[in-house]
Amino acid sequence: MLAIDSAYYNNGFLHFSYIWGEILKKVKLLDQVRALIRTRHYSIRTEEAYTSWIKQYILFHDKKHPIEMGTDHITSFLSYLAEQRKVAASTQNQAFNAILFLYRDVLQVDVGAINGVTRAKKPKCLPFVLVRDEVKSLLNNMERSAWLVASLLYGSGLRLLDGLLKTVISLQFSVVS
Repeated sequence: MLAIDSAYYNNGFLHFSYIWGEILKKVKLLDQVRALIRTRHYSIRTEEAYTSWIKQYILFHDKKHPIEMGTDHITSFLSYLAEQRKVAASTQNQAFNAILFLYRDVLQVDVGAINGVTRAKKPKCLPFVLVRDEVKSLLNNMERSAWLVASLLYGSGLRLLDGLLKTVISLQFSVVS
């Protein structure tokens, strides 16, 4: 992404100066985001979520480039998510992390502290957890393929998508003695 403008030696080290402008203009912003996410080996779902939130952020501010925006724009977008769209707290946090990734990692701009954001309300209910007998009863009433996926999820702690993408070839069966 960088072009070397000049190189010189100083104290035995080779130093380079770079040209940013022309090269970065040719690569679209979301392509830069995708490239950095893939370089860091984030999951495909993270890539999809982050690019979606960054698109929504840009569209919310009438297609302004993020380099022209600042903390006030971030605050207004995140508050809009909580107040108007009534998103969950985890959804607002995901949007916040996507925007921070854009500024800190892709654009390499320090946005500083982001204050005054209306926070989405956290759910008041606790997650529902089954006891072992309930899990056994549930598994016993499932068909073969659903039983296999549910058993894998329950026994290994896999996430739903990971469990659904597994194939029989990718599983190693061993006898516990």
